[in-house]
Amino acid sequence: MKFQADHSNTPLIHDIDGTSTRVRLADGSMVQHQGSLLLDAQSGQTQVWRPQNYADLQAIDFETIAAFQPQVVIFGSGKKLRFPSPALTRSLITARIGMETMDQRAACRTFNVLSAEGRAVLLALLIENPNA
Repeated sequence: MKFQADHSNTPLIHDIDGTSTRVRLADGSMVQHQGSLLLDAQSGQTQVWRPQNYADLQAIDFETIAAFQPQVVIFGSGKKLRFPSPALTRSLITARIGMETMDQRAACRTFNVLSAEGRAVLLALLIENPNA
């Protein structure tokens, strides 16, 4: 799936194909990620995110997100919409960080809109590895 082009100076998801994601960074360069990733709109930083499947999610994964201190987290739960338990997201709740859960494509679209608006948003995108 390809997303609409944007010419803002923020990181944006360019496209996602189910196993990898192409990200256009604020400087206009493109990077390709295999697997799950975190993308912080404010810093433009991308990093590999540990979980490879929904069942792999642990509280530490959301603690990693909380360390970025975003206003809101867009959690792409994979190809299907699945909500993590409050026990996993407690660090976000304690830090008063909002989180919206969506399937991966909706999460990418929403992140792009919020990022282009200059919001302090972080995308936590779960790309499931069928071999893990």
